[in-house]
Amino acid sequence: MTSVPLFVNGEGMRGGSVHHSIAEHPFLGAAHTAPIYRFYSVGDRFPALRAVAEGGVSVVGELYDVPLDTLRERFIPAEPDELELSVIQLDDGSSAVAVVLREAYLDSPELIDISDRDGWRSYRGTPAATA
Repeated sequence: MTSVPLFVNGEGMRGGSVHHSIAEHPFLGAAHTAPIYRFYSVGDRFPALRAVAEGGVSVVGELYDVPLDTLRERFIPAEPDELELSVIQLDDGSSAVAVVLREAYLDSPELIDISDRDGWRSYRGTPAATA
């Protein structure tokens, strides 16, 4: 079974409301994106990454080793319509699969740029989960 590194930065992280969709798969550790993204809250319901040409930041998250079948059957169906699957760059230059904001939602009045916060948990005021 083919698996890929999956970067999560919101409710897919340990303790999050959709973590159950990947909880059985190996946790590879904390991770950060390359500093080429903006980070948004979508109506304070979930976060969203978006690659930018300038003014990007590194976003904190978690990395998991997830089979492609799990992504297709459990992870993607649990994600909001505003997000889509993409390949992102991590701060060490490697790549990972992640969900990002769909271009069609860039002008949404629900978007709040939270790039200056230290991740979704910090923005929401929730503590990091422990192993």
